[in-house]
This record gives sequence, structure tokens and C-alpha cells, in this order.
Amino acid sequence: MAQDLGEILVSTGAITSEQLRDALVHTRGGQNLNEVLVRMGACDEGTVAKAYAKSLNLPFVDVTKGRIRAEVLERIPADFASTQGVLPALEKDGKLFVAIDDSLKRIVVDQLQFQLGIDVACVIAAPTALKRAIAQYYGVAAEEDVARSMGAESTEEGEDAPIIRLVSRMFQDALAMRASDVHVEPAQGMLRVRYRVDGVLRVVAEHPPHLSAPLISRLKIMAAMDIAEKRKPQDGRIALNLKGKHIDVRCSILPTNHGESIVMRLLDRSSSLIGLKELGFEEDDYKWFRRVIARPNGIVLVTGPTGSGKTTSLYAALSELNRPDVKIITAEDPVEYHIKGINQVQVANKIGLSFGRVLRAMLRAAPNIILVGEIRDLETAEIAIQASLTGHLVFSTLHTNDATSALTRLIDMGVKPFLVSAAVQAVIAQRLVRKLCNCASESLASEAELRALGLDPQIYAERKLRQARGCRECENTGYRGRLGIFETLEMDDVLRDMTFRGASLEDVRVTATSSRKLKPLIHDGARKVLAGKTTVTEVLRVTRASDAAK
Repeated sequence: MAQDLGEILVSTGAITSEQLRDALVHTRGGQNLNEVLVRMGACDEGTVAKAYAKSLNLPFVDVTKGRIRAEVLERIPADFASTQGVLPALEKDGKLFVAIDDSLKRIVVDQLQFQLGIDVACVIAAPTALKRAIAQYYGVAAEEDVARSMGAESTEEGEDAPIIRLVSRMFQDALAMRASDVHVEPAQGMLRVRYRVDGVLRVVAEHPPHLSAPLISRLKIMAAMDIAEKRKPQDGRIALNLKGKHIDVRCSILPTNHGESIVMRLLDRSSSLIGLKELGFEEDDYKWFRRVIARPNGIVLVTGPTGSGKTTSLYAALSELNRPDVKIITAEDPVEYHIKGINQVQVANKIGLSFGRVLRAMLRAAPNIILVGEIRDLETAEIAIQASLTGHLVFSTLHTNDATSALTRLIDMGVKPFLVSAAVQAVIAQRLVRKLCNCASESLASEAELRALGLDPQIYAERKLRQARGCRECENTGYRGRLGIFETLEMDDVLRDMTFRGASLEDVRVTATSSRKLKPLIHDGARKVLAGKTTVTEVLRVTRASDAAK
């Protein structure tokens, strides 16, 4: 059979004869040809599985597509599906089609046919996709079993145990998938769970609707929230220890028309801080930033939307400046990472410990460097600027779309233009783009792609760009991990004068670009694309340059 599989792959052009010969050498030790080909990188798992199905004369099914009905899933108990590695995929004309990844599992299917008393047929699925589908539909907590147990009369422990297992499994899976946050959202007729992986949301489970109340209540208890309050938004935190990792979970509940929705942001406190180069700073930008933060006073601002890595950039800057002869104090909400040698203060608005109040107390502690987690109001902005004008180096973040908008944002808050022009030293606007997986392919860049990145099509006409492809390692997305793209602005006398006079945002941007004091976001994105680190699609997705290119 192994030879038949190999011949099919060679005949379809999926692998070469040389690759097949190399793979067959490894199978002599008893290894599976399917696994050997994937491990060698000769072929992706989906293509091997399709050829394997053809060699067995069985249909192939992609279990990652579509949605399996609940009544079909109920045909096979959760523990049987998980332990035997089989999944009921479809029931049609009185016949149940069960997905397997190995012909040896046919005996399991024969056993099912005897137990269920109906016709059961096999279909082939890719091994990794099958395992994930089983985890998604059943999980270790088995969502359908949970639903049944919640509706059954039992002891208090029996009622709580399935929900506890479900919550525990949800966090474990999120950590395994490298999710940055978890969204639990009640919807029409279901409770949907989504993970954000590499900045993109993915649906991972859809639970029965009556699990919503007990699941949200369990999360509220863990986050020390008021479980009786269902009409108002709430915030809380959960401390987890999963597989030796200390995970800090920031929870936010929002009442919706279908019930309470909860978003949980995951922060791995046990992971090491990322340096500026690892974050995506190119060598020239890195040298520029080191020169800027070496100044004794002034404000350095980092801007961008939520989840764009602003805090990571600020921590990286503090790590660069953290020395025994320098006193650094931070005001954060919350303190995300603990850095040795730095005095970090947790803002607590409930007891009146606001950014403004912490900042005032900071200045009496004679620091050299101050970090303000976020400038949210006029009070915080004015104190930060006064601190920068009295000999302190201040770092902070703002929510603006680009670097030059940070100047007008401060003025819109009510800060006097002459204070903004005098205090601000530099601004960095950043976004996170997904990094290409090693499985990426290459193709010639189209004229539209080059123009969208601001590149001359005549110069780069023959340039090949890497494109997302997809494999088992990246879960067929083509991407794995993220890196930053940056827009940098350094103030000079001309820009200070324009800010002082209240020049328009567009005039400031044009002047800064022409004087090379501003390096636009799209330019750094283009540089990352040309270096093969990401794709045109990713850069345009986060910069919205596609709108500007129209």
C-alpha cells in the first residue's frame, strides 16, 4: 500500500521520485510513509491524506471546513471519540460516515457499526486536523456531555465539575494555540468561543446556549467579579498556573442583547521580555531609537491601536536604560511585566490612585526616567509634560493612528501648543503584522502590489515576493508569529515651530516627510515585505494603505 501511495503522489506531481526513494528508506525501520513525507517537508499533510484516501479507495474529508451537526456528534460518546481518534462527520440516508486517519482504525468503525446498529462507513481525514476537530467538538470536557450533565439532577460537585473542566480546557487550548485573548460570546442559539491568534480571531467552539450562564458565572468567580450583577460592565483579573507558566488573565465583561460577553486577555508572566530587534526594529531604526532615548529629558510617545505592541516597545526601551545609577519609576494599569531594578506602581482608580496622582507622587521620589502607561486625560498629559520640562525623560502611549497625530491629540486634550512643541522629542507609531511561516512560496510581485507599498514597479518589476502557503506548523494559515512595523517621527526646530503655530496635521506630515524626520509606516512595511518577512496583504491589512491607494 505504501508503494501505491507513493506512486499517486509522484503521478500528481506532489513529490518527486527522488523524494519518494528517500522516504521509503526511512519506512524500512517501520515508520509510516505518510508521516515520513510530512516530516521531510516533501509534502503537506492534507495532500498526503488525500492521496492516502485514494490509495484506500475511500473518500477524503476536510474536517476543518463546515460544521458537524450536534445530532451527528451524539452518535459517538465523547470518551470513545477521544480515545479511539475517530469523529462522526456526516449522517446521510441512514449511514454514518466516520472520519479516521489510519486504515487500522477500520476495526474500530466495525465495532461502532455493531454497537449502533446502523451502517457505518469510513472517510479519511488529515491526522492533525482530525485531532483538533475532535478536541474542538468534544474536548476533554466534552461539550455535549457537559450540556447533558448540567441539565441532570446531581450533587453540587457533579454540576460544577463539568464547567470547571470546560473552563480549564479553554485556557489550556488557548495557551497551546498561542492565543493573545479569549472571547466568550453568547449568540442566537449558541455560546461561541473565539481565540485571537497572531492578531486574527478564530472560532474554536460553539457550545449549547444553556451553558452560557454557568460558564460566565464560573469565570466571574475566578475573576472576583459580582456574579449577581448582569446589567453593568465589569473588569477583573485571574491568576493561572498552567504547565508551569504563570498566566495573568485580564477580564472584561460587557452586557449584550444575548447575555454577558467576556473578553479575557492572556499575559504570560513567565515569558521573557522581547527586545527591540526581536520586535522588528531594523538596524538603522534601532540606532535612531537608542540615540533618542539617550536624551536626559523630554517625552517619547508610542502610539497605535490596542494590541499593537506599544507596552512591549516601552518595556524594551526601559530595559535598555535600566542601570544601577538610573532611577526608573512606572505608573501602569496593569503592571504587565516585573522588571528587576525598576519601581513599578499599579494604578488603582477605585481607591483614587489615578495616573495623575501617581505621577505627582513620582516626582517627589526624584526619578531620572518615568513611564506613564497611557496618557488618557488632560491632567495626566500636563503633569507628564511638566515632568519632561523639569529634567525627566518621560515615556508614554497614546491611541492615535499615526505619529504626527500624537501632536494634535495632546493639543485636542487641552495641552497648550507651546508645551507640546517644547516637550515632545519623538513619536513612534506601530502595528503588528503576521510573520510568514517557513513554508512560504515565491512569486513575481504584481504592479498593483508594488504601487500599494509605494514602490516603483519599474525598479522592482522582476522582484519575487514571498507568499503565504500553509502547512501543519502554521495550521495552514501561512503565518506564524508577529513582528512590528514602525513609523518614526523626530522633532526638529521647524516641526516645533509649526506645532507652536498650530499648523494643520497634513502640513506637519508633509514637512516632516520631506525633511526625512518622518519615516512613514508603509515604508517600513514595504521593507519587511522585500525582506521576505511578511506579505503585501498583511501590511495593507494593518495600515489600511489599500484605501489610500484607490
